[in-house]
Amino acid sequence: MPHSRLENLRPASERWPHVSSDVYRTEQWGDMEIGYTTVPPIDCTQAYAGGGLPGGVCPCPHYGYVFEGRIRARYPGSDWPDEVVEAGEAYFIPAGHVLIYEEESRVLELNPAHALKMCMDAMQKHHDRLAESQQDGEA
Repeated sequence: MPHSRLENLRPASERWPHVSSDVYRTEQWGDMEIGYTTVPPIDCTQAYAGGGLPGGVCPCPHYGYVFEGRIRARYPGSDWPDEVVEAGEAYFIPAGHVLIYEEESRVLELNPAHALKMCMDAMQKHHDRLAESQQDGEA
């Protein structure tokens, strides 16, 4: 059975180069992905939309625990209110959200691997498009 210290999980940058190795560490165990996020304040709205996710929302449900910080989940196109998860809280955020890390955060997540891959691949695509447009602008 797999097990690991959070800091020993593989850097997500091995699969998604846009992710700094000190921001997100993750491994797939069976059909789930365990992830450890240490991130400065960041709004994922543009990355989801720019990566081509349908409706500009994340297709991955997240189960987790916030050690430090605060995460806001918005549900565009729905009548669901924003949810805020703070340090010391466990959470479930269903698919169809946009995540906003409102302050520096340290988070453990368990995610369905296929859905997380769709989200992270889209964010990588967004990053690649931005890098390409910057290169075109420099030419």
